[in-house]
Amino acid sequence: MPSSVPAAGTSKSQRAYQVIKARITDGDYGPGHRLVLGSLAKDLAVSPVPVREAIRLLEAEGLVRYVHNVGATVTAIDPVEYRHTMQVLAIVEGAATALAAPHVTAAGLAKAAGLNERMRDCLTEFDPVTFTRLNHEFHEVLYERCPNPELLDAVRRAWTKLAAIRESTFSFVPERVAASVAEHDQLLDLVRSGSGAEWIEHQARGHRTATLDAFLHWESGQHAEHG
Repeated sequence: MPSSVPAAGTSKSQRAYQVIKARITDGDYGPGHRLVLGSLAKDLAVSPVPVREAIRLLEAEGLVRYVHNVGATVTAIDPVEYRHTMQVLAIVEGAATALAAPHVTAAGLAKAAGLNERMRDCLTEFDPVTFTRLNHEFHEVLYERCPNPELLDAVRRAWTKLAAIRESTFSFVPERVAASVAEHDQLLDLVRSGSGAEWIEHQARGHRTATLDAFLHWESGQHAEHG
């Protein structure tokens, strides 16, 4: 995920894009947050033009949308789109993780295990934003060596679509976090032991759909409560 500190040599619009995107995906700008051109330009010490260009890029990625009489806002939760995107992610990430497994290094496995331990530490004083950031980093280690660039691109596009609502998912289903960490242990064991691709893909896909199922169960409860 992008750093909040822009890389040297990038254009003003690229730097604005990197900073604003990082603030969205880090949870600083939550769903519905207004992106005011003048304020952002002043904050980033640039003119409104590169900020406008950055917002257009973010709109193309689905992280930002324009609301009539309001302006640019961070995309709010759309349960239907969330469900569809998670279903796609379960399929493509599961396949990418399975293909990447033989190429994950010992250092990569150690990094993933360390990230999972940090997630386990989060369980005592749960912070959904930190937990989800670590969760993304964990999975990225396991799928980033996928040798199929088209599949890898599909995974990253799905993660980008989820970025605007990712800080909210585990807020709604905090009971899911302990099981998620345990499932990470199981996935790591499969990769570490050189298990067959079909088992790794099954575990990775089941792990993703379990989070989706928990969210859908929460959502149906909300409808029943307010229906």
